[in-house]
Amino acid sequence: MTSSSALPHSVSANGVSGTAASSLDASHPLMDGRTADSPLIQAYRGGKPSRRPVWFMRQAGRSLPEYLKVREGVAMLDSCLRPELASEITLQPVRRHDVDAAIFFSDIVIPLKLAGVGVDIVPGVGPVLDKPVRTAADVAALPQLTWEALEPIREAVRLTVAELGTTPLIGFAGAPFTLAAYMVEGKPSRDHLGPRTMMHADPETWTALANWAADASGMFLRAQLEAGASAGQLFDSWAGSLGLADYAKYVAPASTRALDHVRHLGAPLVHFGTGTSELLVAMRDVGVDVVGVDYRLPLDEANRRLGGTVPLQGNIDPALLSAPWEVLEAHVREVIAAGSAAPGHVLNLGHGVPPETDPAVLTRVVELIHSIPAG
Repeated sequence: MTSSSALPHSVSANGVSGTAASSLDASHPLMDGRTADSPLIQAYRGGKPSRRPVWFMRQAGRSLPEYLKVREGVAMLDSCLRPELASEITLQPVRRHDVDAAIFFSDIVIPLKLAGVGVDIVPGVGPVLDKPVRTAADVAALPQLTWEALEPIREAVRLTVAELGTTPLIGFAGAPFTLAAYMVEGKPSRDHLGPRTMMHADPETWTALANWAADASGMFLRAQLEAGASAGQLFDSWAGSLGLADYAKYVAPASTRALDHVRHLGAPLVHFGTGTSELLVAMRDVGVDVVGVDYRLPLDEANRRLGGTVPLQGNIDPALLSAPWEVLEAHVREVIAAGSAAPGHVLNLGHGVPPETDPAVLTRVVELIHSIPAG
């Protein structure tokens, strides 16, 4: 597997990533003038956008009737690997909500699938592996993801970017811990005891697995960015199950390795996790430009903990999307006020859009955010 760890990048003393000149193609949206001055990219880079940027995690999904229609009869992972379908789903929320970014429609286990690991999304359960990965022999037997296998991802991104115009596409990948946790457990888990035990009981095997996951995720993200995505986000859905010491020792090095695949590209990089209020500084220090904050921690406190060093993304509570409008509106305004102290702020949810959300509410939230003058 190709590694980009030797490519030029740096991490400053405050943990913010720096890059040498971008190696993106001159026709890339960040390089040819389409997205570099968009509100999202300006906020990600600590600038002053013309309007407050907002997008939602899981904005392309089960809350949209048009999504349910095009996905009818198509398995989840199949829909991710059909470029035309993945592109259409990615574009749907941009058309409906006027959000300031598209998030690439895929799944964090797609790199496993493309590498040849037996995995599927079981309705009502989530990702399930044919065989958990729990021993050194299991890790050694893992197939290697190839650059050629990622062509459906690149094609879906190319199709999407051709339609988005000046709206940036955000690429994404699962962080190595979350990906490895699925692999050890073989399915979703509430407490992730398996990977947490492996870290301490068999650290060499854990490191080998985390590095495999880091390279798979890094290649997945690189494919999206090189094909036209204007930013990248690393999702660590399960990092909140870890204490700071374990995160720093057993997880941060793998997240750094994943991001090493893409730093040289010069696109803004975001790191987001759930339940990670105590890990924010360590998550920044893997070398990212923006830190995503979940709904548990006010943004002004997150900014204080981070020393005002990076733009923030978040953190509207998804639970309030079903609350009375006056309650939701007051909450959105509070989030905007709390985020105003940060070097930059992109509005988002503190996790994903619940499937039962009324799409009209999301559209109304976007309209509210855009109606408030950018600070």
